[in-house]
Amino acid sequence: MSVGKKIAKKVAEHTPEPVKEKVMDKAKEKFADDMRDHVQDGVQSKVKEASEKLEQNKEENAENVHSKAEDAKEKVQDVLLSVREKLGNAKEAGEEFQEKMSDSDQKKTKVKGVGSLKGASDIKSSLDIKSSTEIKSSENIKSSKDIKRITS
Repeated sequence: MSVGKKIAKKVAEHTPEPVKEKVMDKAKEKFADDMRDHVQDGVQSKVKEASEKLEQNKEENAENVHSKAEDAKEKVQDVLLSVREKLGNAKEAGEEFQEKMSDSDQKKTKVKGVGSLKGASDIKSSLDIKSSTEIKSSENIKSSKDIKRITS
């Protein structure tokens, strides 16, 4: 039995009959109001605890997100720096290659000697040109069946 019910019984025992019913009704109302207040306070405290927990989790998540974002930013910067270095190296290699090619081109532009000049015998005559019968036709083109397969 709760404390409110015990008090109501004691009050009911000591009151005269005509007033007893009114006192019991008042005691029941008082008990109901007290219980309602008690339950409401309990629910409010639980809601407040849940709200505080939610706020704490929200703050922790915000901190985690910021730290993860910072880590991701650093990683992206590292990758971009390495790409930048690689592009710089590729550019330098390309410039060196161009210099070598231009050096070899400059060497080729030197005056040719008498031995490197072509003579009249180097020019093709009309007899050296292929006739239409020597040119391959579509029948001579290999198909996928003609390709040799490697067997192990």
